[in-house]
Amino acid sequence: MDSTECKAEKAAIERGMDLARSKGQMLRRRQLAEALAALRARCETLAPQESRAENIERLEQDIRELRKELGHAEEHLRKLKSEAL
Repeated sequence: MDSTECKAEKAAIERGMDLARSKGQMLRRRQLAEALAALRARCETLAPQESRAENIERLEQDIRELRKELGHAEEHLRKLKSEAL
């Protein structure tokens, strides 16, 4: 798998994650996150080592995505709790 294929597959997985998140499909989103992590691991062995700055940026992006997902999950939980009352 070359760099172009890695980028294309990564983009497809990220779109799938966004779609799953928007539909409240947290299990599907987690499965895609695991697939993305595996893809990154495969692609990193092929690509030259990323610079320290790129690594920091990638980790910051991961954190932003996780915070966004957490916000959606908390919102979903609040809705479920309010419906139960």
